[in-house]
Amino acid sequence: MSASQASRITVVGAGHVGMITAQKCAEKELAREIVLLDVLAGRPQGIALDLNQSAAVEGWSSRVLGTNDPAATAGSELVIVTAGKPRTPGMSRSDLLLVNGKIVESVADYVRVRSPDAIVIVVTNPLDPMTALMRAKLAFPARRVLGMAGVLDGARLSWFLAEELGVGVADVDAMVLGAHGDSMVPLPRASTVNGVPVGDLLEKGAIARISERTQNGGAEIVNLLKTGSAFFAPASGAVAMAKAILRDEKRLLPSTCLLNGEFGFEGVYVGVPAVLGRNGVERIHEVPLDTQARIAMQKTVGAIQKDVDALRQLGLM
Repeated sequence: MSASQASRITVVGAGHVGMITAQKCAEKELAREIVLLDVLAGRPQGIALDLNQSAAVEGWSSRVLGTNDPAATAGSELVIVTAGKPRTPGMSRSDLLLVNGKIVESVADYVRVRSPDAIVIVVTNPLDPMTALMRAKLAFPARRVLGMAGVLDGARLSWFLAEELGVGVADVDAMVLGAHGDSMVPLPRASTVNGVPVGDLLEKGAIARISERTQNGGAEIVNLLKTGSAFFAPASGAVAMAKAILRDEKRLLPSTCLLNGEFGFEGVYVGVPAVLGRNGVERIHEVPLDTQARIAMQKTVGAIQKDVDALRQLGLM
């Protein structure tokens, strides 16, 4: 095993997001073995067989193991949790609290016992309360339980800005904080195009319109697909975080982390800029916020806490 390759990582859930996440992990050779776990008999096995056969063409060395048995995940260095019911048109992420909360609870049960040293990345919606629930059930250090949201939301903002400006999206660096939901906090003042502030390139009205589209970016895709939610960009976001952790890249990525006084909040999981490395969340970076952004952060934290309170009322926390 090379220094940059884990022995085993697990992707929980073989739906669209999980399937593509496993593929991207294999392509980047993040581990010698990538376990794809799902409750549906045959699905993870079929996807794994297909992926392993594609390796003969693509040339990657990772092996994908499809299974319905949580015992096969034992000793995973990193677990990416994508399992859960997706949204359908008209459904909010919070509508998924009960059904997906029970799934997260069951995943935590075997991860805690079988992979006690793992770092866990949660992708399941509603992202922020599901990450809080996962940490509560695992009782792992907070640095080892985080959520993927900000990378996805930042990618959406980046694409919308690139589209508006007619520039290459690779030159756009955008930041989004807060909940993975309608109350998220796009930060155009912290977003640039090859170092040039977005505010120097676009009028305020255009920035406001793009920020609002970013907040509704997931719902826009749900309404277009009609039978599910986004999967390519969420998978890319999860794998970017996994790669930063497993290869100790020390990348500053917006991630759902437990705050301990940062940004003036205590004991809440929320999307913030974080340096990701081999220990998981190495540190949280506080960016300066103007008055409008601070008010928006108060609102987004309130929305998260409302969902966490609902989980407690449901008896899940």
